[in-house]
Order: sequence, then structure tokens, then C-alpha cells
Amino acid sequence: MPFNDFLSTYYGIQVDEKIGFDREEGYRTGNYINFITSVENKEMVYLEQASLAYFLRDNHIDHITLPIPNLQGEWFTSYHNNNYMVMQVANIQQMDKNFEGRRLAEFHQIGSRYQYQPKEISSYGKWKSLWIEKLDYVEAKVEKEANKNPNAYYRLVMDVLPYIIGISENAIQYIRESETETRFHEVDQGTITFHRYHHQLNDSILWIDNLVYDHPIRDIAEHIRNCIVKGESKEKILQFLNEYQSVRPLSVFSFRLLYGRLLFPAHILDLFIHGFTEEKDEILYEELRQLLDNQTYYEDMLRNFYESLDINPKILNIPVVNWL
Repeated sequence: MPFNDFLSTYYGIQVDEKIGFDREEGYRTGNYINFITSVENKEMVYLEQASLAYFLRDNHIDHITLPIPNLQGEWFTSYHNNNYMVMQVANIQQMDKNFEGRRLAEFHQIGSRYQYQPKEISSYGKWKSLWIEKLDYVEAKVEKEANKNPNAYYRLVMDVLPYIIGISENAIQYIRESETETRFHEVDQGTITFHRYHHQLNDSILWIDNLVYDHPIRDIAEHIRNCIVKGESKEKILQFLNEYQSVRPLSVFSFRLLYGRLLFPAHILDLFIHGFTEEKDEILYEELRQLLDNQTYYEDMLRNFYESLDINPKILNIPVVNWL
């Protein structure tokens, strides 16, 4: 049964045309576009993301994909031994790259009104334990994979692994010490965020599977991390932060979380994890080589990070990592 018939049989949706949209195949019917998603995580993950998505839609963010029930009133549909959900979107936003910092702050402002902290998709207050788990997993898995695949990529991975472990442990310790910080305010409450913020607010559609629940600094840090990895200027980063703070001024606690999250080498660990399921070792090698070549600039940015934001860490009694 083709997916056109799947939508007709299980959802009562008559497809006008199949269209390619962004990363997905879409099925247009009237003013709606439908996307069929394979369910690969725990069902509760999708249900919690659905709750966030419907909340955002009810608060005028109407270009987000929303799961819809089938004709039996169920969210999940079994088909050829797999489970699927159908996501639907009615409004396509014009792509907008202006005032991204301000728009992210407004998004967080809405998300902070969500009244329930999810269980499966929340990282709020859990960075330290999650990072320890991630680091332990990567360390054990990398050594096994390197033994099975003695190629140039894994030789490079093993060369830099002690350095990655070291800065990861520094970041974990920095977050541990920052948890004692008492200079926080309402901006530090949990909100709806993205798993890895990468300009999603500029896109014409928001995808539900990007949504998580966390401290708003998660998105700010991942945006700035991406800027640094791309070699963008301090001025561009400062402009983004100033835009954000024109709506939601950050606390000292927030700035400490920002520094700690940037110190944690998530971009490199993410590549390691991606490499466990990716067989194109030459591409992985080049990607890792580029990240490592950039690491000097990355550390230079962190070395004077607070000062570049016009913050004097000594006056505010904010610790920094001295080895940078």
C-alpha cells in the first residue's frame, strides 16, 4: 500500500499531490501538508513533544508540525510491522533571518508559560549527569570501534580523546560549581527549547522532533557554539545576545551556564556518536580535522568570553577556567 493509500485508509485524507519539502516528502491536501514519520523512540517522547507543539500552536506559533490522530482516534498507526505518526502543518512561514536573538527570546518567553515539566524530553537541571553518561558512553564505545576499525579517522579520534575527556570533565566541574550560584531570576526557569538550536526559527516550518524542555541557555549556547565553529566574529555573537537580552535579560547564573555549556565539547562528541553508525570514514576524518583545526579559535573565544560580552568576571565574582 503506497503512502497515499495509507493516508486515505487510516486518516481519511485524500492527497492532492506529493511534494518534496525540506528534508521530508509531504502530501498536500487542500491547505494542509502532511508528513509521515516513523516512530523510532519511546512513544512517550512523541506524546510529550506533541503536547509542546499544541501548546505552541495555541500561542500563535502556527507553522509547527502537529501530530494528528487516525480514524480510530489513536496517535500511532501500525503499518507493515512499523509504527507511524502523521504530522500536519497548515501555515508556512516566510523564512526570516532578521533579529534572530529577539525572536528566540520571544519563543522562550512563550515556552516558559508551559506548566508541566516533561519526563522523557527534559534536560532541565540534568546537564551534569547527562554529560557524565554521554562521556562514559563515548569513551567506552570509541575504544571498541577503534579496535574494530584501525583507520585514519579512529587513529585521530584516539589521539584527541584524552583532550576531549579533559575539557569535558572541566565543563562538568564548572557546572557543578555553578549550581551553587544564587544570582538567578525568572529567566532561569525551564522553557521549550530545541535539541540542537541551529537557526530553526528562521525556517518556514518548525519540526516537532526538534523540541525538548530545558533551560533557555541551551539554545543560546548552541547558537553561539555554531557561530564559533564557523569562525564568525565576536561582534555578531554580541549582537545576537544583545537582541536576546532586549527581551529577556540574563542572570549571572545564566551566564555561568552559558560558559559551562560552551566549554563542554558537544560538537565533537556529537561527531563521535554520529561516527558509530556512519561508515564513510573519509568524510568523518575531514569533519573531525576541521573541528580540531578550529579548536584554537574556539578556545581563544572562551578565554576572554566574558570580557567580549562586556562582563567583568572579577567584579561579579564569576570563575573562569584558567588553562584556556
